[in-house]
Amino acid sequence: MTTPDIAARRVLGAIAALVVGTLTLSACGGNASADSDTNSKGGGGTSAKTSTAKIVISAKDGATNASINATGVQVSNGRLTDVKMTVAGSGQAVEGVVSANGASWKPKEQLERGTKYQISATAKDVSGKTSAANSIFTTVSSSNSFIGTYTPDNGTTVGVGMPVSFTFDKVIGDKKAVQSHITVTSSSGQQVVGHWFGAQRLDFRPQEYWKAGSKVTMKIDLDGVEGANGVYGVQKKTVTFTVGRSQVSTVDVNTQTMTVVRDGQTLKSLPISSGSPEHTTYNGQMVISEKFTQTRMNSRTVGLGGEYDIPDVPHAMRLTSSGTFIHGNYWYNKANPPFGQTGTSHGCVGLADVQGAQGATNAKWFYDNSLIGDVVIVKNSPDKTVAPDNGLNGWNLAWSEWTAGSAA
Repeated sequence: MTTPDIAARRVLGAIAALVVGTLTLSACGGNASADSDTNSKGGGGTSAKTSTAKIVISAKDGATNASINATGVQVSNGRLTDVKMTVAGSGQAVEGVVSANGASWKPKEQLERGTKYQISATAKDVSGKTSAANSIFTTVSSSNSFIGTYTPDNGTTVGVGMPVSFTFDKVIGDKKAVQSHITVTSSSGQQVVGHWFGAQRLDFRPQEYWKAGSKVTMKIDLDGVEGANGVYGVQKKTVTFTVGRSQVSTVDVNTQTMTVVRDGQTLKSLPISSGSPEHTTYNGQMVISEKFTQTRMNSRTVGLGGEYDIPDVPHAMRLTSSGTFIHGNYWYNKANPPFGQTGTSHGCVGLADVQGAQGATNAKWFYDNSLIGDVVIVKNSPDKTVAPDNGLNGWNLAWSEWTAGSAA
């Protein structure tokens, strides 16, 4: 038989259970990435309707390898009304742009690697009900990502010999994955193939020099591509450049002259002074990769001890990464100029010039009439042919050798 005290205790226990259940349900009403309806009304025993607007933040809450390019916010069945992105901890605001239709938001600038961010977003559906979502995440770190430094730059005009060249800051283990996410095409219709020099450099070129006047487009789609175990790309962009007129200059060491040919027509034949018998000039096809109105040249930087240190070499254009230039020479023996006569340099190709790079000299004329990417061919030197990866000089590989170095 149930006594009154026992019955009372059972009733109180049931009420307590209901209260606990209610509190438990209230405590589980949201989380960092859940939608919420701020216009819901309680009471009367009627279930509140939630917003149909669905917000998706591409960087999941708690992610540690979020993209620095593709991170953003999207909404379906509604319009974004507010998005705030900050650097977690400092609260520094990250500016962004909402699309015209209100369906997406993205940062104005590329995010920083290895940085913790927070996004808070709200949206409304057609009935005015609000949804909200939040995410705190960290972008991919420098140690777990790779970047390719490339040339030529977007919007430039280059010579017909200019390859597309990438140098990656990490060793690439999966060359095929990386190469397949970089495409290079030309308006000329020339086939363009990539070639790996080791595990950190990838160049692209056609079989023959680029067609003059063509437009070349490079699409980099490396964001999220695993280039090595646990190391991902972060770049996503399109780069275009223009190939200018065709200029190929041929240095003949036997005659100490350089013949400059543009679009099939000879412009000038210039007297030069190549490398001396002790410091010969490389043979082969070389591409101008840098131009300096004046630059310092120190023999110690190329392993030649203290033989020279010239602080203001005029009209210098780099042909190899090991230190071969075609440049002006003002320190020559004025009583017996070597140009057109004999080789006197430490491997460079010298042209008559004046100190200060201001005179109307052969060196200035050639400098003014040259583009990054123009070709300089050296022949009849007693030296070997320049290595194809010593500078941008992959033209010294036969097409069969070039394509054999492709991973795609």
